[in-house]
This record gives sequence, C-alpha cells and structure tokens, in this order.
Amino acid sequence: MDISKTIAELKNRPDFTEKVGMILIHNGVVRNWSRKDGAEVSGLETEIDQEQIERLRLEYLIWPGIYEIIIEAASGSFQPGDDLLFIIVAGDLREHVKPVLAELLDRIKAEAVRKKELLA
Repeated sequence: MDISKTIAELKNRPDFTEKVGMILIHNGVVRNWSRKDGAEVSGLETEIDQEQIERLRLEYLIWPGIYEIIIEAASGSFQPGDDLLFIIVAGDLREHVKPVLAELLDRIKAEAVRKKELLA
C-alpha cells in the first residue's frame, strides 16, 4: 500500500473535511526476532482470512465518528523488514479513532492472521 496515495485519495472525497479530524495508521512489519523467546527469525509465512478482515472492518466502520477503515494484509512468505499489515482508520475525534484502531488491530491478529516464524 502506498500510504501517501491512499491518504490523498481519502482527502479527495467531497465529505472528508466535514467528517475527519484524525487519521491513524498501523504499519506492521516482520521482526527479525521472535516475540516468544527472542530467537532470530529469518522469515515469516502468513495466511490471511480476508473474509474475516472484511467482517471486522464493517463491524468497526459503524462505530461513532468513524469515517473510513482501510486494511491491507497479505498472505505469503516475507523477510524481516517487509510490510505485513496496513490499517488506516479515519474519523472525527481521537476519542473515537484511537480505540477503534487498537481493538481492530488486536482482533485482526487474533481472528484473521495465522503466521509461522522461520527461525534462522
């Protein structure tokens, strides 16, 4: 995802300035160490449930103050430093946007992402 291009497209919508006061972005990348035990990771394999991601996106899109949610997640093989997950949440106020991004991220990771670390 080209974050700058995606944000520019959001800002070009006719109702953007009336409804948006904050955009939060999550850009998840492959770590070169395991969260589990700190072991060196040479790669990561992911399998994404795109249908579940869309269900979650639609669930959070109707929360108060939320204007748009854009999610990009890819299945496949990745190396440390590669982008894995992009989430953009646009809405009116930080009190609305911050909790949506935090909760949505946690649920995507728990419900829609399966991953296998490849140890070095």
